[in-house]
Order: sequence, then C-alpha cells, then structure tokens
Amino acid sequence: MRIGLFIGILSSCLYAEVATPTFSLLTDGSIRLETKTSGAVIRYTFEDKDPDKSAGVYLAPIAVPFGRVLRAKAFSADGAEQSSVLIVGPQKLPSTLVEVTQNRDWKSYDWVKRHEAIVNLGRLRKPDLLFVGDSITHFWGGEPTDARLRGPKVWDKYYGQRKALNLGYGWDRTENVLWRLRHGEIDGLKPKVVVVMIGTNNAAINTKEEIAAGIEAICAELHMRLPETKILLLGIFPRGAKPDEPRAKVMAVNELIAGLNGKYGVTYLDIGKVFLEADGSIAPEIMNDYLHPTAAGYERWAKAMEPTLRQLIGGQQR
Repeated sequence: MRIGLFIGILSSCLYAEVATPTFSLLTDGSIRLETKTSGAVIRYTFEDKDPDKSAGVYLAPIAVPFGRVLRAKAFSADGAEQSSVLIVGPQKLPSTLVEVTQNRDWKSYDWVKRHEAIVNLGRLRKPDLLFVGDSITHFWGGEPTDARLRGPKVWDKYYGQRKALNLGYGWDRTENVLWRLRHGEIDGLKPKVVVVMIGTNNAAINTKEEIAAGIEAICAELHMRLPETKILLLGIFPRGAKPDEPRAKVMAVNELIAGLNGKYGVTYLDIGKVFLEADGSIAPEIMNDYLHPTAAGYERWAKAMEPTLRQLIGGQQR
C-alpha cells in the first residue's frame, strides 16, 4: 500500500536491461524494495545524488526520515548494467498507524485508569482469551467492570469459565489500540486466542485503505508479541438503522481486511449479517442505538462466533 509518498523514476534507455526497483509501504511506515531482475543488487542512498557502486546494499526494509529522499537503483550481478533510479519521498503515515492515547469518553470513564487496571489484571489472571476493541467490546461484560455493561450475563455464559479479559475501550480507534499493545497490556501474556474487532470509530475520519492498514498493523503487532497466539479477526459490525453510505464504507473495509486471513496467525470471520433483519435494517432490540448491541445482540454475537472460537481455543461448545 502506498500512502502519502511521492515517487519518481529517472529513466534512461541505457539501463533497460535491469528492472527499476519497486517499493511497498509496510505497516510500520518502512519501505520494502524489490526488483524483478534475478540476481540484481539494489543499492540506495539518502544523499542528493544517484546511488552508484559505492552506495550501500539494500538488506532490510528502510525507514525514510521525514525531509529526506530515498534514491534506489538496481545493478546487475556483474555490475555492468544498472536500472533507472527510483526516488521515494518522505512518508506521511495515516493517523490509523500513529500510536496515541485518547480521552474522548472522559465524562464516562478514565482511559488511563482502565489501561492500568487491564495491565494489572493481565498479570494476575494470565488469561487464555483476550477481546480487543472499542466500546462495542467494552460494554459487553467481564473485567474490568463498567457501569454501562449491556451483556454481562451473556459474557459470563460464554466466557466466564474461559479466563477471558476484556480489552475494549470506549471511543478507541486503531491508533489507540496500537498504543495499548505497545505499552504493557499484553506483556508477559500467553493467551490461546485474541478476538479483534476495531475500526468503526475511524470510519468518519479515515479512508477505507487507512482503516484496513491500521487493523493490519494491530494484527502484525499481536503476532510479533504473541507468536503462539491465534487471532480471530472479526469484520467491523454494521451500524446505522438502515443501509447507507457509512455502512457501505464499513463493508468496503471488511473486504480489504478479509485478505488478512491466514496471515499473522489470523482467522477472519464476518458475522455482521446476524445483526441485520431481512431488509438490511437493524432492530432496536438488537442495537438500541444502532451501534452497540443489547443483551440480545451480544447473544447473537457470541452464538455466531462460538463455532470458530471453539475450534481455535478448544473446549466444548456453549
């Protein structure tokens, strides 16, 4: 995915035998370089001149410092031929990838205190099952407790005996989840499964590609820190009383993140249809604000997810 970069290729017919390097932007903002010419060596520099044989060899993804320009060129194995020059300007990461704390729901709960409570509970309980998300997860049940819980009996029914921990935070976006994962919430833990459902709070401010990139970054972070843990990635749930443009955007994000299935230990599952009526509407009995499930909505969530979760975590079906 190429986000917020300027690129250029300085071409020359003399160098047509070696393919010009191409680049891709990784979820941490670094640049991966590749060339289609077998055996070719890519050299790069941040100097204001094209790379030659004295330039360093590309060995690993590169972080392009803001204000600098990366110049890359591919050389044949014998060094006799070279490609055109690839120029990559400074990357501008979307907000979905820039880790940050938040306090948007300060009237209802203290974000920092919830983070501290979750870190402490994780150390004490050593959970087998984690739920990572925003208020849709936060309001379900489990610990840490919250006065606004909507489905605690459903939570206890399905997860009370499974050593589960709720890492949902009201108003969290992907960038807030990234901060939490990198600042202690999963340190020292070895859960069997992490359930991830995030992104709805990014929908009004980010593109579908940016939201998908943020979700992928979360999965990559979880896989790096918990390499033996399986990730159950859920499609973002539908929102709004009836099908509309925001709902269509959510569906577009889900189409993108479905491609993560099988990557980073991810199993992708879209259960959004269980919240919809035959005409595509959402009944207030299922989501009374057309965003957060009621107890009946959480029952539908748990029931729809259970076969896949049971397969991943093991144990009998509830």
